[in-house]
Amino acid sequence: MDIGKKQKLKVSRRVEFGLYLTDTEGCEVLLPKNQIRDDISVGDTLSVFIYRDSHDRLIATLKEPRMTLNGIGRCKVLEVGHIGAFLDWGLEKDLLLPFKEMTSKLTKGMEIPVALYADKSNRLCATMKLYRYLDIASGIAKGDNVTGTVYEISDNFGAFVAIDDRYQGLIPKREMLNSIHVGDVVRARVSAVKSDGKIDLSLREPGYIQMDIDADRLIKLMKEAGGRLDFNDKASPERIRQATDMSKNEFKRAVGRLLKLRLIEIKSDSIVLIKES
Repeated sequence: MDIGKKQKLKVSRRVEFGLYLTDTEGCEVLLPKNQIRDDISVGDTLSVFIYRDSHDRLIATLKEPRMTLNGIGRCKVLEVGHIGAFLDWGLEKDLLLPFKEMTSKLTKGMEIPVALYADKSNRLCATMKLYRYLDIASGIAKGDNVTGTVYEISDNFGAFVAIDDRYQGLIPKREMLNSIHVGDVVRARVSAVKSDGKIDLSLREPGYIQMDIDADRLIKLMKEAGGRLDFNDKASPERIRQATDMSKNEFKRAVGRLLKLRLIEIKSDSIVLIKES
């Protein structure tokens, strides 16, 4: 019996509490009574998923789990306990995500992508460390727009993204926005496809488009702040990033755009809106 996988097994006998299913080597597993449909008879062949019940016994189910062994699926956090988080993966027994397999702090109700693996005791568990379970994408080109889920954030590299919950992607640190968190679903532009097939992503549009988007954002920020920003383009990159979610270069390009349109005036310690766009 291959735990964590779908298998075709033959119904060998009926008992009070369910049906026993048999593989080609004569090994048996129970399909519980609450799983039995009226149209199932002894001798039928069923496609079932094998896992362990709350008593650590192998059990069969006709239900579809969110993922099978070494596959990736999205699961909801039901609770966080003393040994990890418990996830809803579509079956009666909740799936354990051990603390050591988490890439960030979780709270009840979050929906996250995880991979299914078997631990040293051959028990099924979940992991948020998806890198080795993701494929190298094919057919994705620079400039394409893709959707993915942030599954890990690295201080050194940036945000790792599971594109379509299947392929490897990275939002480099230089492209990071303050608002990105593990579990976020992002729509991004493919900024580079490396020779090894790995993909770099950007949350921003090409420069000539992004400059106008950023300029509009600055106008909005100034309106919300009473018509001014209490810093200018000589502020530190950290201050600019925190206030605008832009790099210093992006901020300066947007300011230059607004100056050219004669919508702002730069003071010694601020930027003032002098005309609404």
